[in-house]
Amino acid sequence: MKVRVLGAGAGGGFPQWNCNCHNCHRIRRGQMNGTARTQSSIAVSTDDKNWLLFNTSPDIRAQLDAFPQIQPQEGIRGTGIKAIMLMDSQIDHTTGLLMLREGKPLDIYCSEMVQQDLTTGFPLFTMLKDYCTVNTHTIPVDGSSFTIPDIHDLRFYTQALKSKAPPYSPHRYDPHDGDNVGVIIEQISTGKKVFYSPGLGEIEPHVMDALQSVDCLLVDGTFWTDDEMVTQGISHKRAREIGHLPQSGEGGMIEVLNGVSHARKILIHINNTNPILDNDSPERKTLDAAGIEVAFDGMEIVL
Repeated sequence: MKVRVLGAGAGGGFPQWNCNCHNCHRIRRGQMNGTARTQSSIAVSTDDKNWLLFNTSPDIRAQLDAFPQIQPQEGIRGTGIKAIMLMDSQIDHTTGLLMLREGKPLDIYCSEMVQQDLTTGFPLFTMLKDYCTVNTHTIPVDGSSFTIPDIHDLRFYTQALKSKAPPYSPHRYDPHDGDNVGVIIEQISTGKKVFYSPGLGEIEPHVMDALQSVDCLLVDGTFWTDDEMVTQGISHKRAREIGHLPQSGEGGMIEVLNGVSHARKILIHINNTNPILDNDSPERKTLDAAGIEVAFDGMEIVL
């Protein structure tokens, strides 16, 4: 199984277009040991030909341009993307669907809640029907397994995570199972597994079970501290309020991952304010010492 990180940044990417925070200011001026990142998305395949895309960020056009294996190989038009799975209905994970509208049917796997959001509050599915066919497939939210046609030798287990629906959702203040999901991706022939969850705000028992059961983790690395956006004067909201478990502090992601001994541990969905984007920062050294990696655009994971 091969996992390709198309984008490793959080919403807005890094540097964010209108941000002059400590990180964005320095990366633009070449004063920081780090790399730019587009908004988070991954692709998975077992044959380097047929790919399942997870989320479609607004940066999808540039991400696909940087990935030759997923580009058309024969015929006038084509793609290596055989299906798309959405983890939620957030703008930074779904707007890229508009860039994939050029006449080819889109097979989209998502929860019932995401399907509702994308036909009502943010009606992408309704908009796209005038450009291409959208075939939606409802995925389970209780950890049940399923397979996807043309995605060979892979099995998926999707489970609901505690999180808020997007601001435009009709049930923003009435959470439902399936507003946000995590997924275990298993290669059937080898038994190798990856757990992918770019938005993870709470370590529920079934989440800990998933973390302990896989060979590789690609999990929420949005913020270093709970008050990161507050202390930088960017927002009044804390990390946990918007559904992201910070890395540091009691009960933070580092503490959680320290309890997982055998898996490769990788953070993804990194916000532009997070000091771990600086390869020379004390925070990055803390992750290095804990054996935790930071995803970057173009990263490939082979299991």
